[in-house]
Amino acid sequence: MTELSTPVNVESLRGAIRAEYAAVAEHPDQGFHFHTGERLAAILGYPEEWIAALPPTVIESMAGTGNPFALGDLRAGERVVDCGSGAGVDSLIAARLVAPGGWVIGVDMTPEMLAKARRNAELAGVQNVEFREGVLEALPVPDGWADVVISNGVLNLVPDKAVALAEIFRVLRPRGRIQLADIVLDRPVPAGSKADVSLWTGCIAGGLLEDELVSLVEGAGFRDVDVRRGVDVFGGAPQHSDAAAFGTIGAGIVGRKP
Repeated sequence: MTELSTPVNVESLRGAIRAEYAAVAEHPDQGFHFHTGERLAAILGYPEEWIAALPPTVIESMAGTGNPFALGDLRAGERVVDCGSGAGVDSLIAARLVAPGGWVIGVDMTPEMLAKARRNAELAGVQNVEFREGVLEALPVPDGWADVVISNGVLNLVPDKAVALAEIFRVLRPRGRIQLADIVLDRPVPAGSKADVSLWTGCIAGGLLEDELVSLVEGAGFRDVDVRRGVDVFGGAPQHSDAAAFGTIGAGIVGRKP
């Protein structure tokens, strides 16, 4: 099953997403169709002490739809891949959770976010993390390297989710696990609307119904797949969002590689 069954142009979509998140990196106070920064961290239930321990420039460009750390514990010594690592908030938190002995690779396709994440790691004094440029459909990570793959609000932005999930499966070791924060829809997006790039960057057109999402993740080979519904992450955001029209809600996806 491939998700790119609509006339949306992949490169145009990626360009629009890069532009959106370059703005989040460089102008975090301008306001977006989603919440950001400390406000978002509070909505998603990140422990206050985790946020307080990071420099303000780390938190200001935080974006996401859930809390991957609420889906399972990370343990010292584990290797983690953060897909769509953005400004590095989740990567830096993960790096501290897996220390000593653990390592985190953050992967992102937006140069401005990568640059900010690297600066943030230096500011935070976190050394067991690195950030690599790449897309989810071609992760720059060796086969079987990771114990855990996390992401936050990224899978819905990927046109070909089947390929991305196959890549996530590839980089996990046997019995490795996924803790993906994303969205689910209560009402499907009409086929014609899926060609609307603005609905993709609005975290709507790339969303799936819950049973579709489960089928897709299981189709990639994962077992014990479960979707855990979260909170509304678009209501009250600075810019208008059409997310409510489709019953969009944050969700967590867990599963394991056999």
